[in-house]
Amino acid sequence: MKSKIMTKEQAVALIKNGSTVAVGGFVGCAHPEEISAEMEKLFLEKQVPRDLTLVYSAGQGDGKDKGLNHLGHEGMVKRIIGGHWNLAPKIQKLAMENKVEAYNLPQGTISQLYRDIAAGKPGTLTHVGLKTFVDPRVEGGKLNECTTENIIKLVNIDDKEYLLYKAFPIDVAILRCTYADPDGYATMERESLVLDATAMAQAAKNSGGIVILQVEKIVERGSLDPRLVKIPGIYVDAIVVCSPPNESSWQTFGTIFDPSFCGDIKVPLDSIEPLELNERKVIARRCAMELIPNSVTNLGIGMPEGVSIVAAEEGVVDQMTLTVEPGGVGGIPQGGLNFGATINPLMIMDQSVQFDFYDGGGLDVAFLGLAQCDKVGNINVSKFGPKIAGCGGFINITQNAKKVIYCGTFTTGGLKLEIGGGKLTILKEGRVDKFLDQVEQITFSGEYATEVGQPVLYVTERAVFSLTEEGLVLTEIAPGVDLEKDILAHMEFEPIVSPDLKLMDVKIFREEPMGLKIG
Repeated sequence: MKSKIMTKEQAVALIKNGSTVAVGGFVGCAHPEEISAEMEKLFLEKQVPRDLTLVYSAGQGDGKDKGLNHLGHEGMVKRIIGGHWNLAPKIQKLAMENKVEAYNLPQGTISQLYRDIAAGKPGTLTHVGLKTFVDPRVEGGKLNECTTENIIKLVNIDDKEYLLYKAFPIDVAILRCTYADPDGYATMERESLVLDATAMAQAAKNSGGIVILQVEKIVERGSLDPRLVKIPGIYVDAIVVCSPPNESSWQTFGTIFDPSFCGDIKVPLDSIEPLELNERKVIARRCAMELIPNSVTNLGIGMPEGVSIVAAEEGVVDQMTLTVEPGGVGGIPQGGLNFGATINPLMIMDQSVQFDFYDGGGLDVAFLGLAQCDKVGNINVSKFGPKIAGCGGFINITQNAKKVIYCGTFTTGGLKLEIGGGKLTILKEGRVDKFLDQVEQITFSGEYATEVGQPVLYVTERAVFSLTEEGLVLTEIAPGVDLEKDILAHMEFEPIVSPDLKLMDVKIFREEPMGLKIG
């Protein structure tokens, strides 16, 4: 039998020009950095492989050079279908300059699409994305002028609307695992996530394509615990050993290896440092007041990450189960270049399985970022002028959670505050208003939310709004804040001011813990 173990140069040489290439990873979790870097090296030296179609479900990158940034060269890719773009500015630039066809689809739906491609189905049929920018009646997920093909179709079944995300063959799947035997049976026990590894390998195999693995070590044939094997050798064509261990084999782009990310050890939660009293903590505290006892909860990246830190400080983190979209259940979700990983996870499931649960309404409450909000409650976190951030799992999560809380500062760009003594003082206002007459792109549809009766809150450091059929209602303002000068003057529309307008709890604006009780 021909050996599947080869050098990275030999493995990358298997990728043909014009191939559709699916790459695994989430930020830096389980991303095959050694392979993607070698692809870049070969292209810069010999201009191959070129004209690739790049497919990925989650954002993979460090915001600079790693991850999918290795593929950000004109001529190397001709089409990109991705879930999140913000951490890969080099491919983002190609899309902004109309040098590649570019699509942004919901992360969870791409994850599920891998399974449907593997199963030979025509695509993924779902309600996810209706009335957002991926709906073909809005933008169809297209990101620039040179992107014209419709890859999403509106369908009607029993007088109910759905979206069909069309399937396509995958020629190459590139994945990272921990150990593999010479036949290609591979495990992922030192990875912080398992993501879509099995489905991606199946999709490539059943498309007549190839599967390339990056691993830490080769082990003796047949020695792996079959209960830990995520990729069977019958799918695998090439195995590249990342040796000696280097930055390409880091567990995440932020951490060489943390055993608490993969369940090897449990760390005490009182080791987590509390947040300093600033706008982030104020927002996280007010959001934490919306936590539900015994709930299943999702926290987004950025501002929402503070909710778990506040919950830990207040001693209530064990009263709910925190989850993250790439598969972690329980524990404390991490942020920054460790986002996707979890300290002390109780389970790490396949990403598509996590999104099945989310899409079916399994989340009791979700906390997501607030970049732009308009008068009908639409939220934009995906595109700002020429900048493509991407939706990631935002649409899957927000459209289906039983309750959604958006959290972010009221304005941005130079905002300076003084917080303490039970009140908030605005020292310098942000240059950019977030509450607009109309958002630039609809990542969350307020219209859809009101149609299905979904409770929605918008929490900032100085004001709290709720969504109604009539529009946004201002329900709370921070102590020390002037309604006209500090809130209404910085909104492009006039919200409904509740006749029962309240002050936000003064305990939010004090140094000491709030004594938070849930429920």
